[in-house]
Amino acid sequence: MTAKIAFQGELGAYSHQACIQARPSFEPVPCRTFEDVIEAVRTGRAELAMLPVDNSTYGRVADIHHLLPASGLHIIDEAYVRVHINLLAPKGTLLAQVKNAMSHTVLLGQCREFLTEHGIHRITGADTAGSAQHVAEVNDPELAALASELAGDIYGLDILARHIEDHDKNTTRFLIMARDIDLKRRGNIGMVTSFVFRVRNIPASLYKAMGGFATNGVNMTKLESYMVDGSFAATQFYAEIEGHPEDRNVQLAMDELDYFTDKISLLGVYPADPRRR
Repeated sequence: MTAKIAFQGELGAYSHQACIQARPSFEPVPCRTFEDVIEAVRTGRAELAMLPVDNSTYGRVADIHHLLPASGLHIIDEAYVRVHINLLAPKGTLLAQVKNAMSHTVLLGQCREFLTEHGIHRITGADTAGSAQHVAEVNDPELAALASELAGDIYGLDILARHIEDHDKNTTRFLIMARDIDLKRRGNIGMVTSFVFRVRNIPASLYKAMGGFATNGVNMTKLESYMVDGSFAATQFYAEIEGHPEDRNVQLAMDELDYFTDKISLLGVYPADPRRR
């Protein structure tokens, strides 16, 4: 039986592309929401989950950091996907005929220069591949979609313009998650440890908690805060550091962090992707 990897969106989404690139032997399983992706793995309908967390142009993907700690899943890998945006239209359409372009709001904001230059109006769709599917069904030469070449192939659309994104390094980072964590792996260019924590309600607790990473030579590559439980006073932090929890300097840093926090949850230990550098 072929192993499965779940992703959010329709077939042809950039998350689908990430699945093909990172796990080509797995069968991609489309899901309606991020919660559905997580549930598919938790219940055993899929072995892995592919979840986007950051885009180099747009920033972090909303909601993901709230879902990770309660998901019950663990990060086992990261994958970087170059996001090439293409203008897709029904067969035989000319660029001059297109008046409207539909896509997810994130993609609409990533190719403003092209759309403005050609006088194309932006229409918000549910997602990128879903917009391509809708354009194929409507079959109106005035309506195009912004999506991947994969979506164009799947839904039988012409590519009127390739790689129209404003920034030539537009990249999305994905996390690959599974039910079990594996602490035995070691990457060729190092490891990444991801965790969430809440600091104690004492003066300068965050400053003091971070001091252990500096004094022990542990590089923290990400630190993001977000509110939890609907309270302005309850702040949780998502962090990523270079290293493995069994490394001595990481152990010392985490021990110091533990002293100044109410809660620490390990989310994943995984090899660093060469493209993160």
